Amino acid sequence: MTDITNTTATTLTAQTPSGLDHLVINVRDINVAHTFYTECLGFKQVGAWRGNGTTPNLQSKMRFYSGEKNGKLSHHDIALLEVPSLKDKPESTAQTYNHVAIAYPNREAWEAQLQFLRQRGITLDRVLARGATNSIHLHDPDGNEVELMFEKPRASWEHDIDGAINTLEVLHSAA
Repeated sequence: MTDITNTTATTLTAQTPSGLDHLVINVRDINVAHTFYTECLGFKQVGAWRGNGTTPNLQSKMRFYSGEKNGKLSHHDIALLEVPSLKDKPESTAQTYNHVAIAYPNREAWEAQLQFLRQRGITLDRVLARGATNSIHLHDPDGNEVELMFEKPRASWEHDIDGAINTLEVLHSAA
């Protein structure tokens, strides 16, 4: 480990990350959440925590899931951690995080997912067209907001990211 205590503040700069790696979601019932994330959203389970004695504070059930990018699975994109003491779905949308966005590789895959969810009877809160993305917003069985999105061609938004962020059209709203 490098000792940075003797380094001056002017030589230190934050390093830009390459993006988000994974999200761990607390759920009341891991089997119900598993069904939603695999059968409704299409994630593949890639592992399960078996415990190795080195993390005594992690005795809960935990499963790991991956999407596919360029034909390959990652070590995991999301994990589900069973916390049976979680309260029922919150009455408000206030959560410890606002939502998680799950990317689909293109418009065709995203539209197919939209049709699949409708066929399964999954309630869609809203469908949005933004400057850089289109997205579907819904809730998992624990009330966590999930955004399913695809990114539009980069050339259509990369020269005005702020403009793309501030472009919004509601295509469908359950409200």
